Amino acid sequence: MTNNELIPHLFRTEYRKIVSVLSRHFGFDQIEIAEDIASDTFLTASETWGLNGVPPNPAAWLYAVAKNKAKNHLHRSSTYEEKIIPELQIAVSEIQDDEIDLSPQNIIDSQLQMMFAVCHPSISQEAQIGLSLRILCGFGIEEIADAFLTNKETINKRLFRAKEKLRQEKIKIEIPGLAEIENRLDVVLRTIYLLFNEGYYSVSQNQTLRKDLCLEAMRLCYMLVENKITNKPQVNALLSLMCFHASRFNTRIDNNGELILYEDQDENLWDSDLISKGEYFLNCSASGNDVSKYHLEAAIAYWHTQKEDTKEKWENILQLYNKLLIIEYSPIAALNRTYALAKANGKQEAVIKAEKLNLTQNHFYFTLLGELYTGIDKEKAKMNFHKALSLAKTQTDRNAIQKKLDILND
Repeated sequence: MTNNELIPHLFRTEYRKIVSVLSRHFGFDQIEIAEDIASDTFLTASETWGLNGVPPNPAAWLYAVAKNKAKNHLHRSSTYEEKIIPELQIAVSEIQDDEIDLSPQNIIDSQLQMMFAVCHPSISQEAQIGLSLRILCGFGIEEIADAFLTNKETINKRLFRAKEKLRQEKIKIEIPGLAEIENRLDVVLRTIYLLFNEGYYSVSQNQTLRKDLCLEAMRLCYMLVENKITNKPQVNALLSLMCFHASRFNTRIDNNGELILYEDQDENLWDSDLISKGEYFLNCSASGNDVSKYHLEAAIAYWHTQKEDTKEKWENILQLYNKLLIIEYSPIAALNRTYALAKANGKQEAVIKAEKLNLTQNHFYFTLLGELYTGIDKEKAKMNFHKALSLAKTQTDRNAIQKKLDILND
């Protein structure tokens, strides 16, 4: 790996660790300083490594430089001397090398605590995801802007307002107490879930699948599973769900970047290791009495890893969707249930249910209706595919729909 390739790679993997540890050390009031020190560390690496070559242990080099920059800041900062020292009742001379702890365990602990801080319910859902991408995943502002289909200025303003809100609310960078953990954990899981979904079906950069977002969501969830305080059934269920979906990554997109529909995927290319991990975490999620939406979606995803097209499979999926819609109704879940209904009970019954949904601004809705009418009413099938084509957001979706129309027109 060349120097030009190594530094961006390390920025993605190590920036978040440095920021989390320094933010935990400084507090939210000085989170920008933590980000500046981390960014300046990578600038120093770019300048130094270009002249002297890459050190034997690049990550350890970054940690040492970040630690020294942080200590230098603390020594020269009038804010630190005038406000923080009196409160903590210590002297600058008493700062020890080990106070800025970049050990592996402290990095993990700091990232977990930061996760709960940036996913605080006092800020909006979009801000939670944006801060997670920036601070916990090391994404650049431009990358975040692409994910939200907006510009860098909007993202900068959104993140600034979110940080200000967290300061005003005096949110501490810590894992909540046991009494509060369940409520706060729900918000964290929702953020991770939405992050994964944005990657799994992305409308940014004209890409249908952004594996980087999905893998970051899985990494964050795995950190929760690894911590005994946050290793809850619903956390395992969400990780199971993501493992099952990720197992089919390599078969969802063809060599031209176009979407491969589920029924056309080659199950021999599915990742059996990820499927096994999904089953393991799904079993772990069964330890409690509560059934969350993540449990039900994970079970649905499990059945989708069973490629054999049996009535039992689709009846199980249909019943799981019925339960999911009771727990948390969503138009997309209702749409997916209709597809399962068609597979279990036939297209005629599914058409009736689908048309009642009336999701007239959703191209998936018209794509499904086009599928359902295929073999029943050719003209209605074509009409719905044309509507879907006009509403599709990405070129990959438009290409997939056009193929359906081409088949009908032959």
